[in-house]
Amino acid sequence: MTMLRLLICLFCLALPAVAQETPELPPIDRSATGGATTLEDILRRQEGLKVDDSYRSENLGQTNREGTAAGLSTRGVASDADIFRALRYNAADVTTSSRGPAADVIIQDGGMRWLLLREGPIRKYGTWILGGMLVLLAVFFLIRGRIRIDGEKTGRTVTRFSGFERFGHWLFAGSFLILGATGLITLWGRQLFMPLVGKEGYATLAQACKWLHNNIAWAFILGLVIVTVNWIAHNIPSRLDLKWLAAGGGLFSKGHHPPARKFNAGQKIIFWACIVLGVSISLSGLSLLFPFEMPMFAKTFVVINDIGVLGWFGYAPLPEVLAPHEEMQYAQLWHVIVAFIFIAIILAHIYLGSIGMEGAFDAMGNGEVEEQWAREHHSLWLEEVKESEAQTGGKAPSPAE
Repeated sequence: MTMLRLLICLFCLALPAVAQETPELPPIDRSATGGATTLEDILRRQEGLKVDDSYRSENLGQTNREGTAAGLSTRGVASDADIFRALRYNAADVTTSSRGPAADVIIQDGGMRWLLLREGPIRKYGTWILGGMLVLLAVFFLIRGRIRIDGEKTGRTVTRFSGFERFGHWLFAGSFLILGATGLITLWGRQLFMPLVGKEGYATLAQACKWLHNNIAWAFILGLVIVTVNWIAHNIPSRLDLKWLAAGGGLFSKGHHPPARKFNAGQKIIFWACIVLGVSISLSGLSLLFPFEMPMFAKTFVVINDIGVLGWFGYAPLPEVLAPHEEMQYAQLWHVIVAFIFIAIILAHIYLGSIGMEGAFDAMGNGEVEEQWAREHHSLWLEEVKESEAQTGGKAPSPAE
């Protein structure tokens, strides 16, 4: 949960529209309207500016949480306007027959803000992130070309990954690809697919995507656990990683390959990104799979406010009391943001593991790699394998076997 809180803190810094209070605006004279909404209020709201609505939220008539009545109004104890204001600001004493977590919230108007953010900045900048990554990879390929094996191939192979390691990788990767595709179809579907297949066709497609997304999520979580158990010991950062990074991993120069063990610094970065983002997106996904049962953001916002991180950057404190619906809205936004970042990283990983580097796909394809490839990209690991072979008198087993 600590890592999740740190990630959510970054989310809050990245979305000032959610976390930032706009500068104080001059007060509006409402004497001419008897304290009601003015034309200036309406114009400010249409321009997306902050509107102080305390004149409404604090004007609840004779209705309050205790249900006391100070006198009669035009409709008895409280007028309709008073009642609806109390409902909107969650200040009414509501009794319902249902006892669900969200049963007492009759009106929650944050949904429009969530919808505009989801269909506006989130989708816009997410598209830029994915498009930008594809452009960068295309430019890199045009400049650098495919990273080939420099030395003469030996014809001998070395076991890179065991069958169980490959199973965990492909379970994690395969489920992620399906989740990413179904999630993007759901996000962009109305604009991209509905005009092509019609409303009924898109409804069927969206329902299939929803079913796949909800059920394959469990395979993703299982794959995440297997990958973590298999490789976490090999991905502990070391000083050797600094040398690898200083040399650019040999990606930008031919004939130069910095030494590395089983995983180099670049692979370690990918690994830890997968773990951190995988845990985060899994938690928000579980919150969405079980509505109102796993609220995370109100408690996290309390921690962020206590630390005072937002204050360092001039941001106002985050709300610490959220309606159940708001918890779901934050979870959905966070899920999409992490997904875009995750997909962009995986696109780079797929490129280097396929067309970007000769011999790399074999490691996860059949588990065997050309010895010269191992010598150039993971020389220290190859030395360890050779030493183990010398001691056992045969081919060294994979560490996961």
